[in-house]
Amino acid sequence: MSSTRRPRLLVGLAALAISAIALTGCTSNAGSGTSGSDKDPINVGSIYEPTSLDPIKGGSSGITEAFTGNVYEGLFRITDDAKVEPLLATGYKVSEDGLTYTFPLREATFHSGDPVTAEDVVFSLNRILSPESLGARKKQLSVISNVVATDPKTVTVTLSKKSSSFVYNLGYVWIINHKAKDLTSTEDGSGPYTLADYRKGSSISLSPYAKYWGDKPKNAGIEFHYYTDPTALNNALLTGQVDVITGLTSPDALPQFEKSGKFNIIEGTSTTKELLAFNDRVAPFDNVQVRKAIYSAIDRKKLLESIWDGRGQLIGAMVPPSEPGYLDLKDNNPYDVDLAKKLLAESGHADGFSFTLDTPDSGVHPTVAEFIKGELAKINIDVKINLITDDKWAEKVYGAHDFQATMQDHVNDRDIYFYQNPDFYWGYNNADVQKWLDEAEAAATPQEQSDLIAKANKQISDDAASVWLYLNPQLRVAAKDIKGVPVNGMNSLFYVSKITRG
Repeated sequence: MSSTRRPRLLVGLAALAISAIALTGCTSNAGSGTSGSDKDPINVGSIYEPTSLDPIKGGSSGITEAFTGNVYEGLFRITDDAKVEPLLATGYKVSEDGLTYTFPLREATFHSGDPVTAEDVVFSLNRILSPESLGARKKQLSVISNVVATDPKTVTVTLSKKSSSFVYNLGYVWIINHKAKDLTSTEDGSGPYTLADYRKGSSISLSPYAKYWGDKPKNAGIEFHYYTDPTALNNALLTGQVDVITGLTSPDALPQFEKSGKFNIIEGTSTTKELLAFNDRVAPFDNVQVRKAIYSAIDRKKLLESIWDGRGQLIGAMVPPSEPGYLDLKDNNPYDVDLAKKLLAESGHADGFSFTLDTPDSGVHPTVAEFIKGELAKINIDVKINLITDDKWAEKVYGAHDFQATMQDHVNDRDIYFYQNPDFYWGYNNADVQKWLDEAEAAATPQEQSDLIAKANKQISDDAASVWLYLNPQLRVAAKDIKGVPVNGMNSLFYVSKITRG
């Protein structure tokens, strides 16, 4: 969903004969914590519950966290350090003009027992490109003009124009059994785990797949437990109800983990940006001066210190330091209340105005929204906070674009391309940005690509298309006996097969 609880949709799920597996359930070992044996599942705590098990209909970072690389696999895998390696594809060949890609497939089976074939790849790619798809990578993958199964184990994809990010983006496309029917409560992936139990609002349990083609999981299974309150999540770890939390969202809790001596703090690289996102289509946010006035009215340094106690980073644009095209733009729209008032007056709103801020009720969003409300009161802007669930956010904001402004944290890596799409939920529309990002995809060298992305990045920041409040730190906490936890937070990827106890 989008980058959703963190918007950024991926691709779907489902199963033919898998429904029996999905509904049988499994014994919960919640509460085992550090006292569990290596025959117990690893209990994972998270606030990122999937809004849907079918991401093209509005999935979230939660479905990426639980399913990508664990239950479902792509042709390629994005590693924890943002590299690309073959997965269901054994590699690829590309034509001299850069428009035709050929992918040979490895021998693998879906959890229902059906073999993974080229027909399934064709189905999966066409599905993410379908009119009803809300997949976050749909815009970038729309360069696909044709995809065919040239034989049962070979897929040929023809592009309408060169795309230097094409193979990378394929790492987020799940390959789904083309026979799959129910894509909302069951699955039929090819990954190292099957869906053993799904309890909406509570948990998702994964069991090792005995016939997995690759390295078998090192644990006896994974059970994701979902919490809407960060304090409850932290308490679950402190009391041994869970073994690891995928992301610490209440930094003030960190000292209790550090002082106890019973936990490891795992700090990695994040791609999660906390945004105040405007609907740039509607007044007054269709006025760049209004957007810049709001930007300059918010003391983002104070916000970051109050939320993350010095961790995290001010970025000023959508591209974090770990990605091509990064520029230090944290002061491009400086904190300056007098400047904010001047810009507001020039926009015709010297007396201020009122707007509704649709705010997910999860994580730190409500706290950040209250901070913004206080900051904007300094320039006579009245913020009415409307707390909504993640499901409602996906429906109202992401799907229907029925909002004035919203809070959201975008986890996607390389998601500057969302600003290339005027149909994305925030509606930013700049022809130059669209052209530069198109040219970046056709670039002959990585440096040329990076330079063009940087150019677009600067323009988006100049336009204050959104307010990039800060880049989250990536903090995971695990019990001392838990090993193999992924370090980084690229797009909420959370590969679990190497996590062990003991």
